Amino acid sequence: MAATRTPRTDPLTLQVVELIGEVVARYHQEYEEAASRHGLTGAQARVLGLLALEPLPMRQVATRLKCEPSNVTGIVDRLEARGLVERQPSPGDRRVKVAALTVEGRRIARALRESLDFAREPLAGLSQEERVAFRGMLRRMLGAD
Repeated sequence: MAATRTPRTDPLTLQVVELIGEVVARYHQEYEEAASRHGLTGAQARVLGLLALEPLPMRQVATRLKCEPSNVTGIVDRLEARGLVERQPSPGDRRVKVAALTVEGRRIARALRESLDFAREPLAGLSQEERVAFRGMLRRMLGAD
């Protein structure tokens, strides 16, 4: 017997979609406000956040941000002019340049991350088990399970 699927337009699904949209909108608003306090655009802050994980070639930054490499070049140029990012030769291929955070860039990226309370505070109210389950659901929704 085939499993029945819930229609995508049922009221519960629509409510969940609306709530996800509201969470995303609030997160972006808080991110933009945090970036602004540091004299950054949201895109510049997102690049700093990515580079805080590891230095990356600009093409990979563009792929992860889902934008054109030429846009990333301009963002990195402005961050480099502020002393937050530097271009370095890639350890694996010296012909490729990677963008890496400077000491000041790491400080700003950390300050940005620490100032984002919107999701962190409500999530802290959930138990460890609830957060693990929620993470699993989000990964499953994104196909990363």
